[in-house]
Amino acid sequence: MGSAVEHMVDSAVRAFLDRSQEAAQTVFQQEQQVNGFEISIDNSVADILALHQPVARDLRFLLAAMKINNDLERIGDHAVNIAESAITYARRPELSTPADIPQMAQITREMLKVALDGFIHGNPEQCRTVLRSDDSIDDLNRKIARDVLAVIKSNPDAIEQAFDLVRVSRNLERIGDLATNIAEEVIYYLEAQVVKHHIDRNAASA
Repeated sequence: MGSAVEHMVDSAVRAFLDRSQEAAQTVFQQEQQVNGFEISIDNSVADILALHQPVARDLRFLLAAMKINNDLERIGDHAVNIAESAITYARRPELSTPADIPQMAQITREMLKVALDGFIHGNPEQCRTVLRSDDSIDDLNRKIARDVLAVIKSNPDAIEQAFDLVRVSRNLERIGDLATNIAEEVIYYLEAQVVKHHIDRNAASA
């Protein structure tokens, strides 16, 4: 499921940056697959909880898996949103894309990849690097909003394209938030340490 969602995000970003209808269609096609994964994983976790009544680390693993499952499905939804924006954006007169959007997309995709790798390989330190990236994504999202506002002021006819840019930026920011959630859940599963809302920010920056 993680691999499929990563592919959706990659395709959505490519659809937007390259104005590619084909890449956007790839995202829509994978949405059903990811939704199927979510249902299957939920059912598997419920069965294990009912049959084996796990405790301690095993229980934390299953709780983390349930939450990560939900986070991945939501990331897929945001990838769909980006692909939809890519289609409408490509139909309108081309507008100079803020340079921060490709940078934001790259950081967001790396956050997701590292969080999933941390889960697969049981590496909490990998996940802490994701926590440190979260502020960068928020800063870029705010900067893009300011830049787009400046574009609208200088070119009011470009308001629809500007809206697409803001929507893409916002969805990338949400993917970054959900990748951070995944990293937090992995740390909790591995270390029984709650780092929700960056409670261990000092440890993360040490």
